[in-house]
Amino acid sequence: MIRYALGRLTSLIISLIVASIVIFAVIEVIPGDPAAFMLGINARPDTIAALRAEMGLDQPVVTRYFDWITGLLRGDFGQSWTYKTPVAELIADRIWVSLPLAIYALALSTLIAFPAGIYAASRRGSAGDVTIMGATQLGVAIPNFWFAMILVLIFAINLRWFSAGGFPGWDNPLQAIKALTLPAIALALPQAAILARVMRSSLLDMLGEDFIRTARAKGLSARQALWKHAVRNALIPVLTIIGLQFSFLLAGGIIIEQVFFLPGLGRLIFQSISARDLIVVESVVMLLVFTVIMVNFLVDLAYAAVDPRLRTKS
Repeated sequence: MIRYALGRLTSLIISLIVASIVIFAVIEVIPGDPAAFMLGINARPDTIAALRAEMGLDQPVVTRYFDWITGLLRGDFGQSWTYKTPVAELIADRIWVSLPLAIYALALSTLIAFPAGIYAASRRGSAGDVTIMGATQLGVAIPNFWFAMILVLIFAINLRWFSAGGFPGWDNPLQAIKALTLPAIALALPQAAILARVMRSSLLDMLGEDFIRTARAKGLSARQALWKHAVRNALIPVLTIIGLQFSFLLAGGIIIEQVFFLPGLGRLIFQSISARDLIVVESVVMLLVFTVIMVNFLVDLAYAAVDPRLRTKS
């Protein structure tokens, strides 16, 4: 297990290095001079040049890349050009919206998907199975931002059960959770549809294995064989999907945060791109990539803990 973990850790480090180079290169080719954008079209060339020097944009690309990376390794994410605030403080303020939202949405997704997938697999071909698969197909097809607007129309505007947007902060936890409920549902249902389909498919594969037939031959009922043997082994591919979904929910909620006016990391990225605040974009995206890769690393370890065959192959 230790050798397997070290191998995965090496892959993680290489992935982070490659990701940092790609992120920096992509940000560098974004059209527009940040200094000229901040000063406006009537700014004098010498004023723009002075601001570029102050922002470090006059340095060679390689130098700026290594300055950025060494800063990240020290925990220094740089200074926002727009907000005149350390990027680390901006991230600290915004992550307490994005992280709880991602956890909330993942919890809802899992609570919906597991019972639905298990029920559909245990009653394959029944009306319940067909209904659940039809619902999941619809859930996969509907864009989450469109679903978010429908939720606002029904529950915020018509019924007035929830606010249409904004975030009151964590001083009142109940109000904060209430404000995140509609965004979490909008994010969770499409992911629940995917997870339920994976759970059903994986469980059906397990129910057709020889060890299930052996368990039934030894006297276990279909229900006992399902819960004691099939479900646990079916969780192996589902763990991977859950890890990927958490990464998506944390890093991919930009549109939902825009719909609900949530001050999260996604909205920070959107605003920083609009303002050409490249240091914020680079640092936040790198943090999200690190989170995605770390989650996948932990999922790989959980996968290996469940399936010993992976450890013996490493």
